Amino acid sequence: MIVNVVNLKNETVGQVELPDLIYNVEMRPHLVHEVVTAQLHSRRAGTACTKTRAEVAFSNRKPFRQKGTGRARGGTRRSPVWRHGGTIFGPKPRDFSWRPSAQVRRSALKIVLSAKLQDKQLVVLDDFLVPEAKTKTFAEGLKGLGIKKAVVVTPGLNENLERSSRNISDSKVLRVEGLNCYDLLNHTHLVVLKESLAGIEARLMK
Repeated sequence: MIVNVVNLKNETVGQVELPDLIYNVEMRPHLVHEVVTAQLHSRRAGTACTKTRAEVAFSNRKPFRQKGTGRARGGTRRSPVWRHGGTIFGPKPRDFSWRPSAQVRRSALKIVLSAKLQDKQLVVLDDFLVPEAKTKTFAEGLKGLGIKKAVVVTPGLNENLERSSRNISDSKVLRVEGLNCYDLLNHTHLVVLKESLAGIEARLMK
């Protein structure tokens, strides 16, 4: 599949061939759902915690005598049926994360990349030069491409570009190794630097 390579003025400066094994695969939404669900589960803190009747700070003294009061008998203030008593089956700290297999993760990423290309939301950029870390420079670059909500994929560390994008809430800069389904689906466009294509191919062609 042949795709145009553009510059920051959205002018075609060349072409590049994208492998069908990555950018033209069968749509299987259930795999994408599995991977995105796993990502969101892994983000959960899992720190919710309640006290059981064994952990509530009350004495072991019987609150009132057994008979003669007309009330139901009570043996402890820690009982879950009492106010400020322990909690039955309440949440405890736990790890919600789970990880799909590497094959499923790769397949899901290929599906999302193929969908972006089919929907004409994938842009191959020759280079994104940012002399210094300025939000304005990054915003003007996206404006020149005619896009807003975008993920920009770089081949490696590009400190100026990454710092320039931090103040723009609807865009993000990711390195090849950080490319993931959730961020691609959460942004309208995908901007891939030409040098990043080799890294994506090496990561997914296994």
